[in-house]
Amino acid sequence: MEPEVRVLRAAGGFSRARRLLAAASWLPCVVLGLALGLEPLLTALPAHHCRPDPALLPPALRALSGPALLDASVPRLGPARAPSSCLLLRYPEPTPRARPNGTRSCTRGWHYALPAAGLLRSPVTQWNLVCENGWKVPLEQTSHLLGWLLGCVILGMGCDRFGRRVVFVASLVLATVLGAGEALAASFTALLALRLLHGGALAGASLALYVTRLELCDPPHRLTFSVGASLFSVVGTLLLPGLALLAQDWRLLQGLSALATGLLLLFWGFPALFPESPCWLLATGQLAQARKILWHFAEASGVDPENSSEEESSLATELDVLSAGCPRPQHHWVLELWHTHTTWKNGLILGFSSLVGGGMKVSFFRRLVPHEPAFYGPYFLGAGLEVAATVFLLLTVDRWGRRLVLLLGTLVMGLASLLILSGVLYLPGWTMLSLSVLGLLASQAVSTLSSLFAAEIFPTVTRGAGLGLVLGAGFLGQAAAPLADMHGRRGFFLLHVVFASFAILVLLCVLLLPESRGRGLPQSLQDADRLRRSPLLRGRIRQDHLPLLPPSHGWAQTQWVQEG
Repeated sequence: MEPEVRVLRAAGGFSRARRLLAAASWLPCVVLGLALGLEPLLTALPAHHCRPDPALLPPALRALSGPALLDASVPRLGPARAPSSCLLLRYPEPTPRARPNGTRSCTRGWHYALPAAGLLRSPVTQWNLVCENGWKVPLEQTSHLLGWLLGCVILGMGCDRFGRRVVFVASLVLATVLGAGEALAASFTALLALRLLHGGALAGASLALYVTRLELCDPPHRLTFSVGASLFSVVGTLLLPGLALLAQDWRLLQGLSALATGLLLLFWGFPALFPESPCWLLATGQLAQARKILWHFAEASGVDPENSSEEESSLATELDVLSAGCPRPQHHWVLELWHTHTTWKNGLILGFSSLVGGGMKVSFFRRLVPHEPAFYGPYFLGAGLEVAATVFLLLTVDRWGRRLVLLLGTLVMGLASLLILSGVLYLPGWTMLSLSVLGLLASQAVSTLSSLFAAEIFPTVTRGAGLGLVLGAGFLGQAAAPLADMHGRRGFFLLHVVFASFAILVLLCVLLLPESRGRGLPQSLQDADRLRRSPLLRGRIRQDHLPLLPPSHGWAQTQWVQEG
């Protein structure tokens, strides 16, 4: 049994105190889900058309008002004869009763059909981010996702160097300040920069919370507490439209989000609700701090840390044994993963899976938009499918294993994508809609499971950075869709083809992953290299040494034990 596992078992195992801390970590997910779900409300595009400019009309038409003025000023397009979004009618000069002979761009701004997504005022309507300025909306979306990507990578490394709690508290402070700054932004450029930084701060808080929760749990409860937090994140997403209806102004809504983050800092900033991860402290050799936290766990569990039973040693004895072999703290850099035999390859596969899952999720969601022109339909459908994907994972992952469920989700995602691409001109609309819903459900499951899988195979000493890279790859995949929107969605079909091809590659790569179900978390780089590929289905236990994943010679036969 690993020394760290013996220490955690001597402290009471997954006791009531650790269960309460893990369950309490679900509540911040509501606030973080609210902050993450704010993006579609801020960038919702309302129906709009040019404001009529009587000065451009012939003298005989300048006295018109209401619908007659609109008909004389704005061209009607399409079978529905809807007013043009970006054009005004052009009249020849100086004929008094001339008929229009062309069109021109808007001169007096736009009229918006409000409220949009519950808001009477949004960044889109305040700075007129439509028509020739419409490219600024996907730019802001890309900037926010890029912030999440950079936050996952940079603050993930900070989790391994400075600790999970330090990064969590610092990220909440930054998120509160930057969120309040967004509510006071005086220009679109300032909002763009603040959204980038705010996304990074939120990513750091989410990552630190996720890793700490995972390290508090024992193997049988990791799935329930880790994936179950997604349900609380969806709660925040579902509450957001109601808050928008109450606030009706994007600045007030952003201020409420910053206030919620500040309240989160007020409670979860205390060590009693969010202590430093004892798993990380033990792995890095910071035994003095680990002793204080584990002592509290033992006393809260009714275990005497000084006295031992006949079967097991006491907590004090285990800590003394561990301190004898670890004289000083040791921190590891993420680049040290490159020197491992298999861990970096496993992380690369899961990062690729997260990239494809994030990209396909946005692609399938965009295909639902033509079928649901309103805002609330796709919004609540996406939230409902996220709940369905989470429930599916809770019911299957511990029973079938991480690798098999990830393989199944990737297979469904790839098949749905290929069927959509091949039948876009032949399949009926309801079939395309059903395939998009099925693909969105599968891609959501793949993204969530890739994160959990990565957190379980990376060692504790580099878990923050490793998981941050995998999560960052997912946000990079999501950023591909707004980048395509900047060019008028002309590259959207090609983007879907690329991600569908990548899904086939992921399907093959997943077969090379080890199975982490029921195993203790690896503490060191050497421990992570002991994970070996097992048979995909239950049967005779054996070790497969594939050429792509060569064995580590001294550790091939070492077996993992479950954490107490």
